[in-house]
Amino acid sequence: MRVTVWGENVHEHRDRPVRERYPDGMHGAVAAALADRLGPGHHVRTATLQEPEHGLTADVLADTDVLTWWGHAAHDEVDDAVVARVHDRVLAGMGLVALHSAHYSKIFRALMGTSCTLRWRNDGETELLWTVDPAHPIAAGVPHPLRLPAHEMYGEHFDIPQPDELVFISSFAGGEVFRSGCCFTRGAGRIFYFSPGDQEYPIYHHPDVQRVIANAVRWAAPAGGTGAAPRNRHAPLHWYDGEAAR
Repeated sequence: MRVTVWGENVHEHRDRPVRERYPDGMHGAVAAALADRLGPGHHVRTATLQEPEHGLTADVLADTDVLTWWGHAAHDEVDDAVVARVHDRVLAGMGLVALHSAHYSKIFRALMGTSCTLRWRNDGETELLWTVDPAHPIAAGVPHPLRLPAHEMYGEHFDIPQPDELVFISSFAGGEVFRSGCCFTRGAGRIFYFSPGDQEYPIYHHPDVQRVIANAVRWAAPAGGTGAAPRNRHAPLHWYDGEAAR
């Protein structure tokens, strides 16, 4: 499996506490965890906003089975041509794991077709992630509930399409709930949205968060390589052409 971990890499340069928390960048922490948990034989690399074409050239994406995405402060700086390139690769079968504020990234919003807005506040409350589908492979080995001692609150209403599968919901001390682990299929590609990961907290050092992301990467990987036929889809027997029928 070939995994590319994309990080905006802005807070790590701008905010000293984030740099101290993630000396190799948030993308570096996610990549290191995936390399460890996926094990030998899998290739994990990183790409960032600051690289030419944001590190997501046609060649890189052609050599990627699953792309993870974290962005927050610079969504608008992501080039539309790169977004279109990633979009096409997802439809062709590349998996996408969107992390935390990537809910508002250009690529996630393009794939969802909705505003992807939500409610939020950052009071450092405990977050509990409850598994609602214990048989789902992304939930394998994950404690119920998964407890994050302090995190930003994301709450409903979350303006996304109805998920194909819901794996986790979160609850917070203020009484809010949130669909924090959502699965979608677009074309031949699988997408998983996972909400934990605010830059002000050491979320990506948490072993159970790392477990979820590794499980999600395995789940999102294309079964027959990118460009394969969509999963659980049957090719149509006939194409209807309205013009030809006239």
